[in-house]
Amino acid sequence: MLEDNQTVISEFLLLGLPIPPEHQHLFYALFLAMYLTTIMGNLIIIILILLDSHLHTPMYLFLSNLSFSDLCFSSVTMPKLLQSMQSQDPSIPYAGCLTQMYFFLFFGDLESFLLAAMAYDRYVAICFPLHYTNIMSPKQCVSLVVLSWVLTTSHALLHTLLLTRLSFCENKVIPHFFCDLSALLKLACSDIHINELVVLIIGGLVVVLPFLLIIGSYAQIVSSILKVPSTRGIHKVFSTCGSHLSVVSLFFGTIIGLYLCPSANNSTVKETVMAMMYTVVTPMLNPFIYSLRNRDMKGALKRVFQKKSLFRL
Repeated sequence: MLEDNQTVISEFLLLGLPIPPEHQHLFYALFLAMYLTTIMGNLIIIILILLDSHLHTPMYLFLSNLSFSDLCFSSVTMPKLLQSMQSQDPSIPYAGCLTQMYFFLFFGDLESFLLAAMAYDRYVAICFPLHYTNIMSPKQCVSLVVLSWVLTTSHALLHTLLLTRLSFCENKVIPHFFCDLSALLKLACSDIHINELVVLIIGGLVVVLPFLLIIGSYAQIVSSILKVPSTRGIHKVFSTCGSHLSVVSLFFGTIIGLYLCPSANNSTVKETVMAMMYTVVTPMLNPFIYSLRNRDMKGALKRVFQKKSLFRL
């Protein structure tokens, strides 16, 4: 039997973004443009890596998976947000909400593991160039990717199964633009201590360990480069590392701030803006930061267009 303040929830209502009605169309166009940019940028990377044999290297294996993850991560939340803004229908079925939460956790976790794998790959390439092919062998790289997928599947499934055992109160309004785990826990009438413990311990490991590995890898890279004085080399490394670390900091910083070290002063608006940073902005920036501006990708793009021109002749 359910207690008086509990009810069987068939759907939730997503409050969405705190945007004044007169600005809805402007923000709809902005978010649509950002989403399409994310889709196009990541699709271009995936297609180029598939078509160009020069890019069949460990770094680009990780990068193609990261692009797929970014594409899917953004697609978990953005279509529903755009549909709600267009139709003014904030409802989402209970099963749909749990499905969205599962894939949100899955692709968010996958992103953090892949960013760590890419940082480790760069660390080995720069600090141990003579041993790179042995350390980052094809088998080793595939194992890292498979391990990332397995760990993220297990973590997302654990949270989803723990959430299904909870009962919810009559209030079914989620003050967010997607089915966020922490927002759902606040609506529960059941005891959520186990859920919170898993978020803190398992979630902390999934987020903090990759972040520390990334920071450690780039610190070693910088240290290694500084030992061999070269103005051009130092400038190039700091330029690359700086842009990579800025995106990494944006992604991990907002996640750690929201889920692992939440502030009592955080307003709903502030939390929503922070969530937009890692769900929308980071997946859009990653293609430009990690690949579309580098020499290999530009060369691959040129070769693909040359092949296309030859086929036409």
